[in-house]
Amino acid sequence: MNKPNIVLIMTDQMRGDCMGIAGHPDVKTPHLDTLAAKGVLFDRAYSSCPSCIPARAALHTGMSQTSHGRVGYEDGVRFNYEHTLAGELKKAGYYTQCVGKMHVHPLRNLMGFDSIELHDGALGYYRRPDIPYYENQKIADDYFHWLKNEKGIDYDIADTGINCNSWVARPWPYEEETHPTNWVVSRSIDFLRRRDRDKPFFLFTSFVRPHPPFDAPQCFFDMYKDMELTPPHIGDWADAERCQREGRIVDSLFGIADPELARQAQIGYYACITHVDHQIGRLMNALSDEGVLDNTIFIFTSDHGEMLGDHHTYRKARANEASAHIPLIVSGPDKLIQRCSRINHEVAELRDIMPTILDFAGAAIPDTVDGTSLCDTMKTESEVREYLHGEHSLGIVSNQFIVTKTDKYIWETQTGDEYYFDLAKDPQEMHNAINDAQYKDRVAYLRSILIKELTGREEGYTDGEKLIVGRTPIDGLEHLYRSVGRIK
Repeated sequence: MNKPNIVLIMTDQMRGDCMGIAGHPDVKTPHLDTLAAKGVLFDRAYSSCPSCIPARAALHTGMSQTSHGRVGYEDGVRFNYEHTLAGELKKAGYYTQCVGKMHVHPLRNLMGFDSIELHDGALGYYRRPDIPYYENQKIADDYFHWLKNEKGIDYDIADTGINCNSWVARPWPYEEETHPTNWVVSRSIDFLRRRDRDKPFFLFTSFVRPHPPFDAPQCFFDMYKDMELTPPHIGDWADAERCQREGRIVDSLFGIADPELARQAQIGYYACITHVDHQIGRLMNALSDEGVLDNTIFIFTSDHGEMLGDHHTYRKARANEASAHIPLIVSGPDKLIQRCSRINHEVAELRDIMPTILDFAGAAIPDTVDGTSLCDTMKTESEVREYLHGEHSLGIVSNQFIVTKTDKYIWETQTGDEYYFDLAKDPQEMHNAINDAQYKDRVAYLRSILIKELTGREEGYTDGEKLIVGRTPIDGLEHLYRSVGRIK
């Protein structure tokens, strides 16, 4: 049999619960639901370092955050890895194309792809006056170039008054075909026309949305504007006072103080998700017209989630489900996808996507890869891992966490605050059970796992026996900077 084509579809900042098939009461995702119904939904999938850059390092390399070295968000550090997903597929005879968001450094780093058509959203680092001309995003970004030169629209992200981390929402002001979500699919479809038909293809279709700005076309806002939306989940541990104090800041990490603006953010976020979903449907129709669906495997995921007002918080980088739990679907015809159930409860992570795709392609998996192919667990529901260690450095909200199929332990490195959630009974993390007597032994066990994971780390988070509060968090481990010849 010929090698299968592989289409990897990725969103930015999409929560794992925001699909109809995941049980969300409000969000409508008919095309993603279709993919999941024809494949496997991994309902315990995570991003172990939930922000754009470290998540994409895991996706492209198959490495854990401790191996690829990015444990927080930091622009300007070169992606310099021996083995990448696209590079290994190219070695295996695939024609490889990325359309949309890469968010790597430098901006046009191919990361093993034969070609990229780039749209990274708005990246402040690459818009500074000291950035060289060829690294300036308005020059390097293909979408902005197309919009100005082909459509005559000299648009930039902030032109509508919304910054790229804002919870303010408003509809797209131009024709729908000019929206970046549509552009990503239009260029993906054009790739199908001009691809080398003597080779199997790997297409990475990578959306910026539903990452802010929440600016889907008007018709998608209209789907939700009169709906009685489920309010944000507010746990007994949430800091309402801080939300009132800081939740008037449009890109605050600490929630949205005005309930009506919080509702508008939900409308805008859900509108962006449904807009992406409809464009995925458009891509699926194009693949059907090409006659390649019977030999194509689809993987859908996101780099991280969005707190969206849950627990009086906003944005990402947190260990909570809304931030770290991501969608993950593997789909395709029965001859290519062997599955024993439609929903898999094993703990999966972005690092697992590279070995899974290489497994489907019949390609060797490099020994630098930390992830595990998910092909076996789809067939037999075998255990992928007992637990996942995750983390993110971000000032006062810097955190470390251990998550399993049934529960989660979180330690905040700067405050020493601890959280324990029995996810089997409390999937929305409404009750912090850290001091509940019935969980005392379980908390001690998960804490011991975290101590083991952090022993020897350069931050000094532990002496091997206890966790140490207040150590300075860092965004990159020393070996990351050594690999790019940069002294930190």
